[in-house]
Amino acid sequence: MLEVLGTIAGNILSLPGVLGLSLGLLTRRLYLAALMGGMVGVVEAWIFAEFQIASVSGIEFSLSVLVGVIAGTIGCAIRRKGATV
Repeated sequence: MLEVLGTIAGNILSLPGVLGLSLGLLTRRLYLAALMGGMVGVVEAWIFAEFQIASVSGIEFSLSVLVGVIAGTIGCAIRRKGATV
């Protein structure tokens, strides 16, 4: 359980969280922001596995994509709400 929580926290503070949020801030389209965040999660898992997708564990891959999608969606929501104020 502690390993899963560490993986989630690492992804939030790493590329999927930070870059996903910043890419989400670039657009007002929710699906595009979620797609860009998810792609950042895929690329991050691929890079940290030293470009060997077979060495990525399933839980790490799915958590990085999920964190990227959520971060992109939050970034888009921030942009939408900030534009209306």
